[in-house]
Amino acid sequence: MSDSFFSYEDPLDDFSAEPPFFDEVETERIETVHRKASVTVRDFYESARKRLEMELVAGEKGLDNVIGEKSLNRPALALAGYFKHFGNRRLQLFGAGEISYLSDLRPETQKVLLEEIFAKGIPGVIVSRGLRPTPSMIDLAEAFGVPILRSRMKSKDFTAEATMLLDQKFAPITNIHGTLIDVRGKGVLIRGESGVGKSECALALIERGYTLVADDYVTVKLVGDDTLIGSSKELNYGFMECRGIGIINIASMFGIRAVRRAKTLDLVVSFVHWKDGMEEERTGLATQAFEVLGRRIPKIQLAVRPGRDMARLVEVAVMVHSLREMGHDPAQELNDRLIRAMSGTAKPEEKQGGGGPVA
Repeated sequence: MSDSFFSYEDPLDDFSAEPPFFDEVETERIETVHRKASVTVRDFYESARKRLEMELVAGEKGLDNVIGEKSLNRPALALAGYFKHFGNRRLQLFGAGEISYLSDLRPETQKVLLEEIFAKGIPGVIVSRGLRPTPSMIDLAEAFGVPILRSRMKSKDFTAEATMLLDQKFAPITNIHGTLIDVRGKGVLIRGESGVGKSECALALIERGYTLVADDYVTVKLVGDDTLIGSSKELNYGFMECRGIGIINIASMFGIRAVRRAKTLDLVVSFVHWKDGMEEERTGLATQAFEVLGRRIPKIQLAVRPGRDMARLVEVAVMVHSLREMGHDPAQELNDRLIRAMSGTAKPEEKQGGGGPVA
């Protein structure tokens, strides 16, 4: 797998976040981050039109308005004339309550109230439940260039779906060189220098029934506060480069179940070329971390040398990681046992000659 294959250029910005506490002896960081600068109403509408059952009612010239925040705003207080802390950078959701209230007002009063809202520079208006916007809303939408979208969904359902979609669109993104594999339900990012054997290891894991997410370049997105999602670019989805063979289509060779679109990033396995005299972790007590988008995830470093079954080692690393997540750390358990033995407080079953209870 080469560094240049499937490579592309993205504008990269710095992103800083306060990382959570993580007890480690070494942390590897990815510094360059591309965060989407803006999300327009057009982008939101076109990407979620079917999913959110939306249609454009008025204000088409304002579709390129920028959505400033990922939450929706219910303008009930604004309709009552209270604008303190008004979320004018958000999409405004008019539900049954707001539309019913406006319908009970005289057209002149409607216009005065709505004009003050539209003048705040709101990016767009959503009308839920398939309700019809009032004539004053449509007139002001055209005048101020504010698009009005109508959805057949209930306000509660629309809010839940739209917030999740906007959260994904506003999520910070970075690109990482490596191969992402789903192994035993865990997203494993295999990293290392070009030619160290990442693709060969991934192929061996795929042959054992695991699935490929991305090869060569992995797009990582921070969704919510701490969930890292890795995916592949559409360009190279399902393809892999194997040195000496060339490009291979994983889905064609192993079946559609051998590939998937995205997976959470749970563990990083870093491959390094073995050198005579290099230090390798022998106990597992010293922990390492991989930091990306301000979040740290466990990392294991494996030395590549002839005769080692790297795919098997990655599989075992995933099982050890899963045990640690459940509160079972083999290295710590043995360390505690040794301390008890040296201090004379060993448990009865630990004093057996075989190292365990006698059957």
